Amino acid sequence: MHTTTHTTAMTMDKPARKEPPPPRNGVDTPTLFATINAVAGQPELARFRFRARSRWVSGTHSVSTMKDFFGAGAEQSHATAHEAHGDHPAVLCGADQGPTPVEFLLSALAACLISGIANIAAARGVTLHKVEATVEGDIDLRGILGLSKEVRNGYEGIRAQITVAGDAPKEKLEEIVAQARARSAVFDVLTNGVPVTVGVSA
Repeated sequence: MHTTTHTTAMTMDKPARKEPPPPRNGVDTPTLFATINAVAGQPELARFRFRARSRWVSGTHSVSTMKDFFGAGAEQSHATAHEAHGDHPAVLCGADQGPTPVEFLLSALAACLISGIANIAAARGVTLHKVEATVEGDIDLRGILGLSKEVRNGYEGIRAQITVAGDAPKEKLEEIVAQARARSAVFDVLTNGVPVTVGVSA
């Protein structure tokens, strides 16, 4: 007895690779996806070390320079050196030549959240119309002035208010903000802490 078995022909070709979304919100989305894929394939490329070099000018005024850093397996550098002046306002005995260091901290959180929102929205095909962040921090100066051992030196609390508008429903925009917060390096440092060492050369 002869039995004929019918089989369904199956192609061995790999499925077509899904193309990344086009650039959006000023984000080069194809390059963003290519970077993610490259790091996924070579985890060592994810190791970065950023640096800030600061020098005292006078009083409470200092200047920090951000130029070079290590990442993607080699030394890198910004297209140009970025400078940031830090100082105290007159009410805190400074010359007001720049924001206070604790204000830079608030700015860093805002910038980190906003950049994350832009990237994630672009990756999800959402065009943004507006993103604004207001970040406030409450601090009791009795701590840094040495007037009370019961008061901490830093912020007692920080609040960030994000305003976002785009061509997506409110729920999707809120999801994008939540994902940006979950992936924010600065939010992570502030909420989970990080070991800090201070060396001295004299």
